[in-house]
Amino acid sequence: MKSFLAVALLGTAVIGGGAFAQSTQPADRAAPAVTAQPADAKMALKGNWRASKLIGLNVYNEANEKLGDINELLVDKSGKINAVVIGIGGFLGMGEHDIAVSMDKLKFVEEPVRTSSSSTSTNSRDTTTGAASTNTTNRNANDWVPDHAVMSGNKEQLKALPQFKYSDYN
Repeated sequence: MKSFLAVALLGTAVIGGGAFAQSTQPADRAAPAVTAQPADAKMALKGNWRASKLIGLNVYNEANEKLGDINELLVDKSGKINAVVIGIGGFLGMGEHDIAVSMDKLKFVEEPVRTSSSSTSTNSRDTTTGAASTNTTNRNANDWVPDHAVMSGNKEQLKALPQFKYSDYN
């Protein structure tokens, strides 16, 4: 009987010890409460672009000649984009000349590039349904990212600008 009582007492101490060791954290060390986003959060952020989708975005000049693409966005500590690094020329990243330009030098366009090889339709109506033809892509498919960027100059002028280097070693 004594051994049964000792085992019962020891079992209670072991099981209860874990419960007694638990305590609540002080309020200053507790994790901040997560606030739920409102149901219309997407609508509140409509018109913004995803930075991850801007990397690799093609850059053209006013004559619709491809100059290069966006390689990097340089952001300050407050989150403001200070510069856009654009790779001019090159092929598959080789021989590329990186330049840094301020964000105001770029104009972001949400329509496809118009080239001289693009065909234009003279028939603006679909003959079978009477509905207007849709040559443009569905805008919902391109939410959060522009189609391309436009900036002044040509490849030779931009290659003449000082090359942007991330460090003295590249």
